[in-house]
Amino acid sequence: MSEPAVLLAEATPGPARVAVSAASGTTATGAAASGTVRELQERIKQMQSTKLSTRSLQTVPALAPLLPGGALQAGASYSVEGSQALLMALMAGPSAAGAWCAVVGIPDFGAEAAARAGVELDRLVLVPHPGDQWLAVASAVIDVVTVVVTATPPRLSDAVAARLAARIRQREATLIVLGSWAASEATLRITESSWGGIGQGHGHLASRQVVVSSAGKGFSGQKRQARLWLPDAREQVRPVNPGFGAGAEGGWAQTDRADEWAAFAPEKLAG
Repeated sequence: MSEPAVLLAEATPGPARVAVSAASGTTATGAAASGTVRELQERIKQMQSTKLSTRSLQTVPALAPLLPGGALQAGASYSVEGSQALLMALMAGPSAAGAWCAVVGIPDFGAEAAARAGVELDRLVLVPHPGDQWLAVASAVIDVVTVVVTATPPRLSDAVAARLAARIRQREATLIVLGSWAASEATLRITESSWGGIGQGHGHLASRQVVVSSAGKGFSGQKRQARLWLPDAREQVRPVNPGFGAGAEGGWAQTDRADEWAAFAPEKLAG
């Protein structure tokens, strides 16, 4: 499996003291890291300018109805509550289109799972442990990548959140927060979830059906909802076929693949 193009390791106190490990295997710390980061910034800018033709970032089609305008927008913020799978699905579209993505402060973010979801690892920057330098690191990556993904840090003040939102708008980046975020255009969350493939006490997980709800200022207070495979048996994110069983109380809309439906476990899990 491919590795992320760049890994920014644990930040240490003080300015410009983020260790950088690049695909070439080189490592820099302290003052040397500052030069390496500047080099990285130039490389990402040059690569993105030739690949991205729009500031409206298309995500996977199944999620488009859950986003204001049907896409992620430059300069806007979004939040995902409680699901890294949903988070990765949002990243997959921009990443496949050529955008660089950065993940800050999510140490259990799985690169292999991200790749299976469609995220291009050769355009991914990981900062698993920014420590006390969270704001500085987040601000630095906002300057150079298109999509910044982060977890809500503890004790985040309104002033710091406002500064970050202003930087996102200024740099025309897109912020996706794992957790609550007051300035979100839309907040996505899974409200129902059920796995398929388990059978009667045996087998392995093969597919997952979810209900995803979305609400936020981008919808003027309204809520939207979609029933999706996340993923289906072929690891694709797509809507459940609404033509069969839609609206049945307490049930899932039936899929157009008999093998997936036959393997589907009836248990539903919250969240």
